[in-house]
Amino acid sequence: MSTNQQNRVRDIMSSPVETISRNASVSAAAAKMRDEDISALIVTTSEPSIITATDILDAVATGEDASEMAVTELMTKSVETVPPDLRVGEAAAMMTSFGIEHLPVVERGDYIGIVSSTDITAEF
Repeated sequence: MSTNQQNRVRDIMSSPVETISRNASVSAAAAKMRDEDISALIVTTSEPSIITATDILDAVATGEDASEMAVTELMTKSVETVPPDLRVGEAAAMMTSFGIEHLPVVERGDYIGIVSSTDITAEF
């Protein structure tokens, strides 16, 4: 196994996590992603939830009005999360298996980062 596959998620994750309120508009989420130069936001709900740039693009492409739509209407609920000490290779395998591009990193119940497929690709 290569050295990169031995690295842990904590070594490549983005931190701190950027969040958005569940009641915010999709337009506000898009603006925050643009301003922060990121492609996903954790939605502040009781269960792990996320909204991604792809979610927003899909909604706009189908004619939805992003200024009138709440984040809760687009977010993905019950997302997979990973611990910070998970090996990068295992996180990559999870993303492939689940067909996802982002994994929130959780430690002791708190979001401490997020790892994206871009982070993993850069690692290898």
